[in-house]
Amino acid sequence: MLDGIISAGTKNQVINLRVAYYGILFGIITFVSVSLYVDHKRQNRMEIIAQQSGEQMLAESPGMSKQQLRVYFLGLAGIMMVIFRNDLLKYDPYNWSTLTKKRFILSFYQQPLLWFILAASIPVIIHLLNRRRHKTVAWAAMQFLLKATRESRGKKKLRHILILTARALGIACLATAAARPMLGGLLGWGGKSFDTVIFILDRSASMETTADGASASRRELALDRVRDAMSQLDATRLVLIDSATSTPMDVPSPEVLTEITNTRATDTTADISSLLKRAAEFILETQPGRTEIWIASDMQQQDWSPDSERWATALATLSSVPQKPSLRILSLTGISNSNHALRILSSQRNADELILDLELQRTSDSTNAVNLPLTLGLNGAKTTDTVTLEGQNLRFQKRVKLPPKQETGSGWLNIPGDSNPRDNTVYFTYSAARPVKSLIVSQPGESANYLAASAAPNNFNNQSSETVAPSQFISKAAGLSDYAAILWAAPLPDDAAAAPLRSYLTQGGQVLFFAPKENHKGSFLGVSWAPIVTAANGKFFILDSWNHTDGLLRDTVNGTPLVGQTLKAIKRQQVEANPGLLTSLATWDDKSTFYSRLIVEQGTASFFASTPDYTWSNLGDAHLLLPAIQRAVLAGASRFDAALLANVNQDGALPVANESRSRIDDFSQDAAVDPAMSAGVYRLGERVVAANVPAAEYEPVALQKTELTPLLQGFKFSLFEDNSAHTTDNEEKEIWQLFLTAVLFFLIAEAILCLQKRPSSTSPTTRPLVTSPHSTWSVRATSSDPTDTSIPPWSANLHFLLALLVSAPLRSRWSPFYGFVLFPTTVLLIKNAHYS
Repeated sequence: MLDGIISAGTKNQVINLRVAYYGILFGIITFVSVSLYVDHKRQNRMEIIAQQSGEQMLAESPGMSKQQLRVYFLGLAGIMMVIFRNDLLKYDPYNWSTLTKKRFILSFYQQPLLWFILAASIPVIIHLLNRRRHKTVAWAAMQFLLKATRESRGKKKLRHILILTARALGIACLATAAARPMLGGLLGWGGKSFDTVIFILDRSASMETTADGASASRRELALDRVRDAMSQLDATRLVLIDSATSTPMDVPSPEVLTEITNTRATDTTADISSLLKRAAEFILETQPGRTEIWIASDMQQQDWSPDSERWATALATLSSVPQKPSLRILSLTGISNSNHALRILSSQRNADELILDLELQRTSDSTNAVNLPLTLGLNGAKTTDTVTLEGQNLRFQKRVKLPPKQETGSGWLNIPGDSNPRDNTVYFTYSAARPVKSLIVSQPGESANYLAASAAPNNFNNQSSETVAPSQFISKAAGLSDYAAILWAAPLPDDAAAAPLRSYLTQGGQVLFFAPKENHKGSFLGVSWAPIVTAANGKFFILDSWNHTDGLLRDTVNGTPLVGQTLKAIKRQQVEANPGLLTSLATWDDKSTFYSRLIVEQGTASFFASTPDYTWSNLGDAHLLLPAIQRAVLAGASRFDAALLANVNQDGALPVANESRSRIDDFSQDAAVDPAMSAGVYRLGERVVAANVPAAEYEPVALQKTELTPLLQGFKFSLFEDNSAHTTDNEEKEIWQLFLTAVLFFLIAEAILCLQKRPSSTSPTTRPLVTSPHSTWSVRATSSDPTDTSIPPWSANLHFLLALLVSAPLRSRWSPFYGFVLFPTTVLLIKNAHYS
């Protein structure tokens, strides 16, 4: 009948099967409650009648009453309905495939075997048949037996109920284990129904890495996991927000996730905090009902940036949502195959030669030297060299001979493909050489001469410098954009000069401030100079440490550090600023700051606590001064070139105004990659841009689980770590061992309950009293021994043997547990055999 109702509801869509399902469960619970109440009242009534008549009802078997058996069967039916849930209501007797789809949290490989759970009713049926062998009679002469058994009858009944329950549950767990239950996945135990899922997909270049032995990238694995999880949710809206576009998009069906453009591979980076903020804004704008936010990411530290101030804004926006959504984080951080990454640091033209600063990295722990072919493509021509990598990374220069009489062009460098093809190629462009000018603001003298020599060495790269007094700086304010760098060895600018200098910085300029050699109370951008400090007689301030990987004093491209230990100062002048405003990049031997940096939008202001004057220090020896100033000049000159080195999908690589965008390099393109988010050489109107993978994607450091809790404090989230290698891998975990262990437990429990105590020598014998076969009444006398449950003595032995047999499959994986169970089970088996 139920099948008929279900079939009719499925085909005709007349009734709401979900309401019918919960209605049936409510009916079962109500009937069980009423049955227990009626059984309780009946027992009380029978006891009152017996006491009034001086007789008792002698039950030949202290088993379950009919009402209790009814409750038992109904409870079993309720358990079956809970297991199958909505899948039972969708069951088509002519289509078993409807039961093989993973539509519930606890799924099964062999789901049809679940019908064998009905075998759990066999012990109950046997018990019911055994109850029919004897009748209950009222016999006043048996009062002495009733008195002996009155106190133990309740215990016997409870014992029989426990034995019967252990048998039924043992069979049910065995059938469940045979069906190979699966648990876990993106939904896990916390799966529930909700109206909308907002899926935040990390499409950064690092998501194209494949795990060790894998056949799919992390991005493809994430799409597969979300598709499988969404198939378990009925009528749930899926909204995609990808890291490349940050635009919410309704996905009509989870099956098309891998086919839409917004899930394809890119060469971009990701900003998880901004994506979470966009998801919160979408919830506030559309009010999508009960919502969950799913984040699929490789947990790269640079993508999450837990120290970023943007997190405060994102979490504040999410907190403003009336009904806070819960978060599910799909972490794809499995061990990756060995990967080599090529990165371009800078490009500089020197006459007819192009100097490329490159970095080669590898992710494996191996330190063995490896020779990698490096292919150069320049204006259609290809050449191949070999580069040797020793250790984890290598910085080197590649000098490219430019074709004669060809002022502009582009090219690429490539290493062989590996676990991530998105970081194997870099692109560059070059244009006609142009003069590079620097402006020196200083009074004439020794400091100005050293700064001019460092900014424009003789016959180097078409560089030149111009020196003006501080009072004349305002006359140059209109043309500051023509200068690559400004070297300021004077008191900080006054109000009139501060505005144009600040504008120069925001446009990408480089300004280097040196100690002014006089006490000055002025400030610029919140920074001021402290009073001059002189070292004690015969003593010097010595440079002790500096940042070797960042700033103007970083190591050279081949890893050689600058000679900084030779810097000694007689006088120094520190900078003062609010805490956290400046970044200290070099310190004296007393830990006070020598060189600090302030980022002003696209530009950089650097402050040095000394000046190239021998009455102050030997900074003019050029060990530090020359490389620091040249790096600042080259960084400032990079904004002049029509051919820029930019990051994919970031400022400089995006068309502005009415610019059209077209790719002009000859490197082969991957059809699986979003062409709008791919690295390459592009023409944007009159500009030519080399767009490369952002530097953040070369940082393999992953966010740790311990960092998530304080980062998402106040929000409910669950983390699922997916370390599988293939899209066909089931992210769910088999838990049949747990059910087999439950079988073992119930068998041992039943055997223990079946154990009988050794009869004492003073105990009366038990002998059946049999009447004539034609008599209306028949009775069996009962011993006064309260432990007599009419259970055969070999029952416990049999169940102990079955327990050992069932535990055998657990030996391979759970050897310690198996040994722990084997010893006490054997002891109980021998003990029971002795009693028998």
